[in-house]
Amino acid sequence: MNDFAQAGFSWLRGALAPADLAPFDRAAALRARPGARLSPDPDLAAVLAPGGALGRTVNALLPGTKPVRLIAFDKTPENNWGVPWHQDRVIAVKDRAEVPGYAAWTRKAGIWHCEPPADILSQMLFLRVHLDDQQAENGAMQIAPGSHRLGRIPAAEAAARAGAYEAMTCEARRGDVLVLDMLTLHRSLASASPAPRRVLRIDYAAVDLPAPLAWAL
Repeated sequence: MNDFAQAGFSWLRGALAPADLAPFDRAAALRARPGARLSPDPDLAAVLAPGGALGRTVNALLPGTKPVRLIAFDKTPENNWGVPWHQDRVIAVKDRAEVPGYAAWTRKAGIWHCEPPADILSQMLFLRVHLDDQQAENGAMQIAPGSHRLGRIPAAEAAARAGAYEAMTCEARRGDVLVLDMLTLHRSLASASPAPRRVLRIDYAAVDLPAPLAWAL
């Protein structure tokens, strides 16, 4: 495992054996649109919880974490897309509340999202659980290792800032897990292959939100 604090990412190669992937496959089965927001079934929730197989690993990197958002991405020839360089600075909450520092409110798939203060993002990580083999040809994600140390970056500057780093294509095998700092710059190119590219993303946080705000998951 590399120096996560410096690199902003860590690979957990072969973290999930074939027998462990069934609840992840079920969660990713919703293929109506990219970026579907999900609620985990009991089997998956047990794996993601602080005492579960993945939860324990995340807590070794950032103690006190719990899962707070679950998103499925299923890139296919019918649902194919690309996303430019960006940071993920949005969280999902149960209800909207006007709390200082929480802004840019949107409602996606019936769930309220907002941009929290920087100290909240600094206590978060996100995981990408790879459910299919992924290479550059079928739209594997690219990251700019170390870019999380820049802090918040205006969206208009993201591509230029990412250009100062050597981009890494996150090629993976089924069962590999990638752990990322929330502010790591990343992008996703459209797939040039009919091969499937299913990913389950799980956001983890080591902090509670100020009342009356609460995490959506």
